[in-house]
Amino acid sequence: MKLFLREHVLLIMVQLFQCVMVPILFWLDGYRDVGVSVYAFFLSLLLITAFLCYRYFSRRNFYKRLQHSLTSLDQSLETTERAPISGALDDLLAAQFRLYQEELLKGEDRQDEHLLFMDRWVHQMKTPLSVIELTAQTLDEPESSSIREETDRMREGLNTVLYLARLRTITEDFHIKPVVLSKLIHEVNQENKRFYIRNEVFPVLKEEKAGVIVETDEKWLFFLLAQLVHNAVKYSAGKSNQLVLSLYERSGELVLEVKDFGVGVPVVDRKRIFNKFYTGENGRKYRESTGMGLYLVKEVADKLEHGLEMDSTVGEGTTFRIIFSKTQNLTSM
Repeated sequence: MKLFLREHVLLIMVQLFQCVMVPILFWLDGYRDVGVSVYAFFLSLLLITAFLCYRYFSRRNFYKRLQHSLTSLDQSLETTERAPISGALDDLLAAQFRLYQEELLKGEDRQDEHLLFMDRWVHQMKTPLSVIELTAQTLDEPESSSIREETDRMREGLNTVLYLARLRTITEDFHIKPVVLSKLIHEVNQENKRFYIRNEVFPVLKEEKAGVIVETDEKWLFFLLAQLVHNAVKYSAGKSNQLVLSLYERSGELVLEVKDFGVGVPVVDRKRIFNKFYTGENGRKYRESTGMGLYLVKEVADKLEHGLEMDSTVGEGTTFRIIFSKTQNLTSM
C-alpha cells in the first residue's frame, strides 16, 4: 500500500487541486450556486477514489512483489496479474534469470578449467620433486637432508593448493566407507616420518579400544589429520619432543584427539584460527604459516559432518579433537 500511495501521490494532488480550482473559476465567472460546486467536488473525489481502489486491487500482487525481496531464484519465474506492467515485470525477471544462469554456467566452466589446470599442474610438479629427492639421496650430508627438507615443504604446499582447489567440489569427491582409524593414523605417521625426525617431535598413539571403525571419507580424513599433525609438530619443535594421538569414546561418539605440548594458541586468536588466511600471533613468529591449514581443516570437517573442538593453554600446548557422531561410530553399533 505504501508503494502504491507513493507512486500515485502526484495524481492525487493534481486531482485535489483540480477539484478546488474548478468551483473557484465558476465563482469568479459569476456562477453562485454553491450546491452544484460542492456536488461536483465530491463527485470528483468519488471517481478518483474508485479509480485508485480499482487500480490498487487489480495490481495488489504486483506491488507486493516489488516490496518483498526474492528468497529463491525460482521466484523470478513466477507470474503476477495479467496487467501489462505486471507482464513486463515478469518478462524482465525471467530474462534476468536466464542471463544469470548463463553467467553462472560460464563461471562454473572457468572454475572447472582452473581446477583441472591446478590438478594437472600439481601432479606435474610432483614428478620433478621426486627426481630431486632421488638425486639428493646421492649427496653427502647435510646437503642431502637440507634438499629433502625443502622438497617436503614444497610437496606440502602443493597438496594444500590441490585440496583448496578441490574444496568447491568436495561433495562430488566423497567416497564414504568404513575406515579403521588406527590404520589411518599409522599411514599419516609413515607419510610424515622424516618431518617428525627433522623436528625431533615423535607421535604416541593411545587407543582406548583397538580396531575402532568410523564411517567417513578416507582420503579427506587423511588430509585433515595430516594438517593437524603438521601444525602440532611445527608449534612443538624445540619445546617438546612428543605428540599424542588418542582414540576414545565419549557419550557414544568417537573422538580422535591430536595433542601437542607446544606454544599454545593465544586467547585473542582462538575465535579466528579457522578463518581463511588468518595466521595470528604464532603465525607471525613462524614465517611458514599461510593461514590456510586450519581453514581447510574446518571446511573439510564440516563437509564430512564431523565435529571439531580445540582447547589450548599458552605455553602448555594445544588439543584438537575430531568428533565422529554416534551414527558414524561403527564400533559402538
